[in-house]
Amino acid sequence: MKRNLIYILLLLMIFASCKDKVKSPIKVNVLPSLSPDYVGVTVPMTIAPLNFMIKSEKFDLIDVEVIGKIKGSLHQQDDKIIQFSENDWHQLLIDNKGSDLQVVVSLKLNGLWKQYKSFSIYISSYSIDYGLVYRMIAPGYDVYSKMGIYQRDLSSFKQKAIVENTLIPGACVNCHAFNKNNPSSMNLHIRGSHGATMLQINGKMEMYNTKVDSLVSSCVYPYWHPSGKYIAYSVNKTNQAFHVVRHERVEVFDQASDIVVYNVKTNELLTCNLLKTDAFETFPAFSPDGRTLYFCSSKKQDIQTGYKKIKYSLCKIAFNPEAGTFGSKIDTLISTSHTGKSISFPRPSFDGKYLMYTQSGYGNFSIWHREADLYLMNLKDGSTRPLKEVNSAETESFHDWSSNSHWFVFSSRRGDGLYTRLYLASIDDNGRVTKPFLLPQKDPRYYEISLFSYNVPEFVISPVIVNAREIEKKVLLKERKQMIYRKE
Repeated sequence: MKRNLIYILLLLMIFASCKDKVKSPIKVNVLPSLSPDYVGVTVPMTIAPLNFMIKSEKFDLIDVEVIGKIKGSLHQQDDKIIQFSENDWHQLLIDNKGSDLQVVVSLKLNGLWKQYKSFSIYISSYSIDYGLVYRMIAPGYDVYSKMGIYQRDLSSFKQKAIVENTLIPGACVNCHAFNKNNPSSMNLHIRGSHGATMLQINGKMEMYNTKVDSLVSSCVYPYWHPSGKYIAYSVNKTNQAFHVVRHERVEVFDQASDIVVYNVKTNELLTCNLLKTDAFETFPAFSPDGRTLYFCSSKKQDIQTGYKKIKYSLCKIAFNPEAGTFGSKIDTLISTSHTGKSISFPRPSFDGKYLMYTQSGYGNFSIWHREADLYLMNLKDGSTRPLKEVNSAETESFHDWSSNSHWFVFSSRRGDGLYTRLYLASIDDNGRVTKPFLLPQKDPRYYEISLFSYNVPEFVISPVIVNAREIEKKVLLKERKQMIYRKE
């Protein structure tokens, strides 16, 4: 045992001695061009290592020193990329929680060292949820290619499939949702010839048929009531069309859509006359107290001649969770007649302070709109502003809040304009938003070779426990519990 320990120590000493010391570097007063860009970001204490590379210039060696303002440091050297030890990285972040790390990057080329201006990585005192759940999908428009719903531990690089469409021939798995980020209550849609809506509550799984004759379609976009007693859904009859102009590829639009609320206990779909009109209504979301239902609404337009006139306003209606009834009027919070724009994906923060939404030129499927940006509404005074701190020249679309409302994740195509990636940012008690950072990967070259887009990111406070084989078995059996429509 002692001999083995001595041998390991000798190897470590030999490895350390092999590192090339940064001697007499030429110091330049510019920041290094990191990929991904982690310069000046704010991160949670439990985030996985921010591994990176430099693509902008050639070098023989890259040397990185990360120094804690309170205590501790890391030193990493390589001829290609920088990858930190998970254990050492986490210890450094723990030791410097609420403070910052100073990062010094040096490059060696032809025997000469160049040292860049140092930069900071700030370690937030706000905690973040355990992980993320998202869909990964390969490019395609008409045929369901390889896709799945996956969960990722944010403190490491561990990704695990929850369900993949390879289990169910010809299926599309989508629209996963959890109640207040708690995976004990889960919604999952399965589209295709074996279509079903899966609900799993406290470990009990059931497959449902949500299509009833009185509604325009099966249930689509879900949002849980905070009590767990209800799920709001939109019912959307959608079409897909292709553009012939540059930078515009695909448009997905409603032909008809309404809002319903499912009562988990009674198995009833509830609605009211105010929500069952010719107007297009979609993307429902309950307020944290469960007494307000937010949604997006547009006047009905002719799809062939007026699809660019389809613009959604942000609306709300009161909801009584004790009786399962709706209010007597619909209030418009942000009108498209004032903005000239279209709103999608309203998501209130769990602390009740804010509502984040996506705004684009028209329509509601903003993932295909380059002009789509994130906006933040202050629910106390009704003011709203673009999130300039996180928006880019490319698409920003779906987003979700952490359970403490101090972090949010959003999807963006800022990398190459084609593939959707996930970014994280924080917001403090005064509404200040930090620079977003790309979801870290063990190999920073990952996003350059991956052919998968990420979408519908949702925070979870603990690992999702779902038996994929049970999903397969229940779906293929085609036994469904029929949801019942209750007329007003």
